[in-house]
Amino acid sequence: MHTKTMEGLIGARTNMNLMNTPMRVFKEARRKGDTETMKRAMGYVDDFSDKAEEYKAEADKGMEEDAKEAREKAELQREEAVRKRREEREKLEAKMEESRNADTNTKTKEIEGQILEISEEGKVLLKDNQGTDAVGTETGAVKSDAVKEPVTYTKAGDAVPMEQETSFSVSV
Repeated sequence: MHTKTMEGLIGARTNMNLMNTPMRVFKEARRKGDTETMKRAMGYVDDFSDKAEEYKAEADKGMEEDAKEAREKAELQREEAVRKRREEREKLEAKMEESRNADTNTKTKEIEGQILEISEEGKVLLKDNQGTDAVGTETGAVKSDAVKEPVTYTKAGDAVPMEQETSFSVSV
């Protein structure tokens, strides 16, 4: 909390509390009919009331400054978060570029924007499953015996063959 705000709130509250005594004197003087005491008491009430308004204005200025500082702080935090995200993204891009350029025992192909890596074991399996034409060159077609039946996996990771779906038709 800003110093002006604290000072303003405390000063306004104190002057409002101090105003209670001359108000009590004013009410007692009115009951007795003493106009001089009433005027003097109302003078004190006016003084305390004016001071309370001044302190209230000071508290308002302090609260405006607090709000301005809070907005500036929030803006700085947003800028810092954007800067950190940008740095993280640059690091990630550098890491991805490094992994693309790394010399590994995998064959890399880009298919529809996705990177596909095939290890040496995968190359052997791929060659076993691809068909050849009459000349002996690879056609790229997958052999029909390489196609397996669909399976479902349990929570434990065991493969369970899928059951054949039965369809019913009702004629009217």
